[in-house]
Amino acid sequence: MTQTTGQHPHDEDQPEHGHGHGGDQHGQHASEEWGRDYWEDRYSAPGLQWSGRPNPVLVDEASGLEPGRVLDVGSGEGGDAIWLAGRGWQVTAIDIAQAALDKAAARAAEVDEAAAARITWEQHDLAVWAPAPGSVDLVSSQFMHLADPVRAALFRSLAEAVAPGGTLLVVGHDLSDLAAGAGRHGKEELMFTIEDVLAAVPDDGWTVEVAESRARQVLATDGGTTTVRDVVVKATRAS
Repeated sequence: MTQTTGQHPHDEDQPEHGHGHGGDQHGQHASEEWGRDYWEDRYSAPGLQWSGRPNPVLVDEASGLEPGRVLDVGSGEGGDAIWLAGRGWQVTAIDIAQAALDKAAARAAEVDEAAAARITWEQHDLAVWAPAPGSVDLVSSQFMHLADPVRAALFRSLAEAVAPGGTLLVVGHDLSDLAAGAGRHGKEELMFTIEDVLAAVPDDGWTVEVAESRARQVLATDGGTTTVRDVVVKATRAS
């Protein structure tokens, strides 16, 4: 595994763009607290739970990639999936909540019919489901927070799903965010580090393009602003 890193801090004050199982609540796992029932209820509520826009790190890191097949992990209300499909990607968008998928599909059809035709929406629980090895050209996991050992198994399966020449992109809230005053959930076991992601990337045949804790400004719970950090790992599999 070859590693290169770059710095792309978000200096502007911008809202959270988490969706699916990111933002202020986390954890697609078997716990009663944040299991499927929780997410079905949440996404059944009227209106959007998230911004509807694509995650900024995805835009930064995927804009230069040649469109192909992409797996959008924890697709939520479809902000990332719609953006990717609009750029020509064939998207498989997965989420634990059928209510989220239904809402996302309806929104995609409303805002971009051509893009909507390039998206397949699938309901899966990532605690028990894994994608086919070598099946996609990009895996995007944005703010998918689970506890070990499920998280480690998921990261391995996502890396295995990347086809030769493809890219793995994993983004999540840095563990340091718990002390940042941004209203994080406070469950340390659901946070992860750069090293947690890199442990799933094989040493041979991969190049790590980005492995950093990327700073950005968000609204704090006290009404001001605070600096939070996103774990960003982008790795490319050799052709």
